[in-house]
Amino acid sequence: MTMITRWAPFRELNTLQDRMNRLFQESIGSPGNHGEEALVSGAFVPPVDVYEDEHNVVIKLEAPGIDQKDLDIRVENRLLTITGERKFDTTEKKENYQRVERQYGSFTRSFTLPGTLDTESIAADYDNGVLKVTLAKRAEAKPKQIKVNIGQGKAIESKTTAA
Repeated sequence: MTMITRWAPFRELNTLQDRMNRLFQESIGSPGNHGEEALVSGAFVPPVDVYEDEHNVVIKLEAPGIDQKDLDIRVENRLLTITGERKFDTTEKKENYQRVERQYGSFTRSFTLPGTLDTESIAADYDNGVLKVTLAKRAEAKPKQIKVNIGQGKAIESKTTAA
């Protein structure tokens, strides 16, 4: 008896992709296998937003679950460095976890600052898991509005004559 099978040209590619995904997961580790320790203690990079207004440059770094005492901000030779550490909660045994997706460990983010910033006036606030670092611009770097004077020309009057 002849059996008809549907031809799926991408079936083999999907199988190859699944195999590659498993290979990468096994090499970096995932919960439940020998790589669990690497995932729990691995370093992570918190996301950052950097924006600028006319007076400041602001850096916002997402750092939920990190104690304020575990954050360190330093400026040296126009290099701003933010370091911190998110510690794994050791009150629960690692064997009790079904899945660990949050990243733990230490991080370092560095930013080269332009010479237009005043590195002596830096403010840092930590609220709701977001670290906000505000760097003031120097006075000469702030935008200035220049008033344009109108020349001393004669005013032109228009007259209408009645006929």
